[in-house]
Amino acid sequence: MGYPGKNHKQYATPKRRFEKTRLEDEKRLIIDYGLRNKRELWKAQSVLRKYRAGARELVALRSGGLSTEDYQKKRDELINHLYRYGLVGESADVGDVLALKVEQQLDRRLQTLVLRKGFARSPKQARQFITHGHIAISGRRVTVPSYRVARAEELEISYYGPSPFMNEVHPERSRIARTGMR
Repeated sequence: MGYPGKNHKQYATPKRRFEKTRLEDEKRLIIDYGLRNKRELWKAQSVLRKYRAGARELVALRSGGLSTEDYQKKRDELINHLYRYGLVGESADVGDVLALKVEQQLDRRLQTLVLRKGFARSPKQARQFITHGHIAISGRRVTVPSYRVARAEELEISYYGPSPFMNEVHPERSRIARTGMR
């Protein structure tokens, strides 16, 4: 089982280290989403891999003779979990889970949502605001840029109470407003 206090790797590295198309795609995603390194991208891919594996297992169980009510229960658990985090729609099916892309996972990160909501001018600035403690969800400070925001929490993203950015006349807030982001 292993020692519970030991950190374990949460991602799998690519099998081919120097595949040109994969490297170009990874570089584009890192720039677009302001990721710190490829490890963050690989973690997102690993999470999606687990969801897809669960969906494939459901398909196998369905064809393997699992009762209809057990199949429905497991399918609903998976779909509801993904719906809560905004990865699929309310009327999604197992096929939609299999069709998930890494961009959908990266869109649910706090860093991306801070940028899209207009609290920052760039992905790098959004990351900086989060790590410096200027962003809160439901009034609680969150300092992890890769925090996965649930649908219910999405509307609760704001500046943290004691942060200087709460002041409307803060110079950086006026710059953000001038760029038309907000």
